[in-house]
Amino acid sequence: MAALATRTQPRIPLTVVVPTLNEGAQIADALDALRRADEVIVADGGSTDGTVAIAREHGATVIERAGETIAEQRNAAIARARNAWVFAIDADERITDALWEELGDVVAAPAHPVYRVRRRSFFLGRERCRGRWGRDWQVRLFTRERRFLPERVHERLERVPDAGKLRAPLCHVPYRDLQHHLEKMIVYARWGAEQLHARGRRATLSALFFRPLWRFVRDYFFYASWLDGAFGFLTSALTAYSCFLKYAYLWELHHESAAGRSSGPSEVARRQAASG
Repeated sequence: MAALATRTQPRIPLTVVVPTLNEGAQIADALDALRRADEVIVADGGSTDGTVAIAREHGATVIERAGETIAEQRNAAIARARNAWVFAIDADERITDALWEELGDVVAAPAHPVYRVRRRSFFLGRERCRGRWGRDWQVRLFTRERRFLPERVHERLERVPDAGKLRAPLCHVPYRDLQHHLEKMIVYARWGAEQLHARGRRATLSALFFRPLWRFVRDYFFYASWLDGAFGFLTSALTAYSCFLKYAYLWELHHESAAGRSSGPSEVARRQAASG
């Protein structure tokens, strides 16, 4: 993994916003890695594991009960930013030395109103270079008047046509192990199903069969994950299974709705179960 920034370097006039929910196990490391930012704002969604106290101990400004969705949390923090430029990061992401240097240069002389950054994602101690993870570009640097769209899954910044690209990557370790991956997969599949259900979508037999199959074929063959051997097969299969779970939950939601039954626990409860 690329070297991470140290805390002895000069600060950059940049506000970093971090949404959290029960990130007590890693929030200290996450905030220690942000020492070069002029301001760090943690927008918490109702943690019960000490995340808020740890964040304050590490010098972050904390907004409690900032919202149920990650987009709401990010937007609450952005609204409090004192700097013209904002960088959005998650507790499982780290800014490298090279990216800090580039951020300082861009903020000092910006050429675009927003910038994309490529995430280098690591899983089971190995970088996921292929599949959708190898093509993971996110808009994370932007001016403070921008906001994230109110979506439950894969929240993204409002569309800005003139987006620049940062050369240095952002390191991302989303899962501790396979068990953690499966736990988070279930939660995000449920969110995705709820989002589709709210739009009136239904899970047909065709969707349940062909969409997961296409995800596997796309990642394994078209994105060349087969070159990674067993690791590539495993990650492609997990991607397909995640898609299957989403449409399975969508099928369940439709039938629960038709029967007039509740669709299950609240979003906050599910996020708490997934964070760990």
